[in-house]
Amino acid sequence: MNTPWFKPWGWLYLPVSVAGFLATLLSLAFAVNVFLAVDRRSHSVSDTLYGIFPFWVPTLLLWLWLASRTSKPKA
Repeated sequence: MNTPWFKPWGWLYLPVSVAGFLATLLSLAFAVNVFLAVDRRSHSVSDTLYGIFPFWVPTLLLWLWLASRTSKPKA
């Protein structure tokens, strides 16, 4: 049997393997990098939010999809 990468935790997932931690860290690193790049050129909070939205939402949805597909089923 394949080792699960994530464990369901409410609406989210907790990484329980090296692959799960790596996927989570890569997603977070990308999100932080996008935030810093967008915030550097922003003049207001709304500029920053509008700038990060198109990058963060697909990243988080991809992470959630990956976590749901590689998690242990609830018993």
